[in-house]
Amino acid sequence: MNYQEEQIKNSLTLHQINTNNYKTNLYAVFLATPLKRENVTLDALLTAVLRRGTKNLPTQEQISEKLEMMYGASFDCGVEKTGDNHIMKFYLETLGEEFLPKPEKLVEESINILLDIVLNPYTENGCFKQEYVESEKQNLKQIIEAKIDNKNKYSYDRCIEEMFKNKPYGLYKYGYIEDLEKITPEELYEYYKNLIQKCKIDLFCSGIIENSNIKEIVSKNENVQKLQERNPEYIINNETTEIKEKVEPKVVEESMQVTQGKLVLGLDINNTQENSRFIASVYNAILGGGANSKLFQNVREKQSLAYTANSGYIRVKNSIFIRCGIEIQNYQKTLDTIKEQLKDMENGNFTEEDIKNSKELILASVEGITEEQDTEITYYYGQELADRFISIEEYINKIKEVSKEQIVNLAKTVNINTIYFLKD
Repeated sequence: MNYQEEQIKNSLTLHQINTNNYKTNLYAVFLATPLKRENVTLDALLTAVLRRGTKNLPTQEQISEKLEMMYGASFDCGVEKTGDNHIMKFYLETLGEEFLPKPEKLVEESINILLDIVLNPYTENGCFKQEYVESEKQNLKQIIEAKIDNKNKYSYDRCIEEMFKNKPYGLYKYGYIEDLEKITPEELYEYYKNLIQKCKIDLFCSGIIENSNIKEIVSKNENVQKLQERNPEYIINNETTEIKEKVEPKVVEESMQVTQGKLVLGLDINNTQENSRFIASVYNAILGGGANSKLFQNVREKQSLAYTANSGYIRVKNSIFIRCGIEIQNYQKTLDTIKEQLKDMENGNFTEEDIKNSKELILASVEGITEEQDTEITYYYGQELADRFISIEEYINKIKEVSKEQIVNLAKTVNINTIYFLKD
């Protein structure tokens, strides 16, 4: 297998993906910490401030100049929700050493710069530079305010917010303006120092790296050597950890200036058996995974009730979300038709051909994981956080093994939790 992981001290896990599929090497550092209301805005702001400068490269301009000298290397960062964890992500992409015009230690240089950005930030007067913090607060405020502009995404986020009200997964990944305005450079730096000694840290290296002595490079890095040993604070989320109770569906309606209604249904899967994720993936694909799915065919094509109709499976929360863009007056008829499709799944009203098509859809997606470096890294990191490692080859076999009986049994455990409708 081209993937391996090992501990560097008890504070950092190194993941190596040796692959000849690309001319580039991709390096990523992920910081994982439990999602909490008091921290979510700090995390989002911190990620942006860290990219502004290091003790060795104090400005963004100097970082950019350095990357340009490294044959046009690129850097990016952001935040993501994965289950009940908030993930701060930092990526550096460079040309592989085999393709350089002359021999250079580009792997070592890349790893050291990335670790410098994350672990050795620029400070003034014992805290983050005020100019950087204020500038990034303004940027983050604009991102949070723009949340409402994309009505599809907004409706989906609102359904999650209502379905997981007062729970970590209901929090918005970029945080909240009322919390943002109070953050000072001093508070942010104190938070950073505490976080970096407690969070789960993972470093991924992908590319032609077999002979690069990456473990030695990382172990010798002075920033890594300063890290304290820890039992990292993060949440293990997988299909066996999400215990659901059957509830009466919650209906939430909001009015806004929209020309098209947005209907989002949040479904609970009350099945925590190990490997149920593979059955749930096939169930979801039959229900709303593509052009052959029940939702697309019955809600959109046959009855012309929706412009879009699909569903997505969120494994780490054992949930499925159905999303439809509809004419506002078609709300009740669309909802009734969706419920008919859910009942059809329970009753086994789908064919072996439906199962075959759905498996092919999933397998095409899974087989495509190794075609994108960041997708492959994301796959293995998801395994790491879920504490349920399975290779891509095993994943494919597990999907192939799913039977109609298993799908029907799982369908009987699916319940509507939340119905969210955005209308005019």
